[in-house]
Amino acid sequence: MHICMRTTLDIEDGLLRRARRKAVEEGRTLTAVIEEALRRLLGGPARPARRFRLRWVTRRGVAPPAVDVADREALYERLDGRR
Repeated sequence: MHICMRTTLDIEDGLLRRARRKAVEEGRTLTAVIEEALRRLLGGPARPARRFRLRWVTRRGVAPPAVDVADREALYERLDGRR
C-alpha cells in the first residue's frame, strides 16, 4: 500500500522551474520528479515496486464432448476421467 502525505515546501524559484521543465520533458508529474530526486539523495529504491498484474493465458483447443448434467453417473464419469 502506498501512503502519500501532503506537505508545503519552500523551494528556490530556479530549482522549481528546472524540476517543472524536466517533468514536462519526460511526460511525468512534478511530484514524480521530486520523489525520484529525494529517493536518489536518500538512497531509497529508484521507484516504488509495480503492482502485480495478472496476465491471462489462453490457448486454442477443442471442446470436450458434451455430457448431460442431469445424468449424475455420466457427469461423475466425465469428472473422474473414466469416459
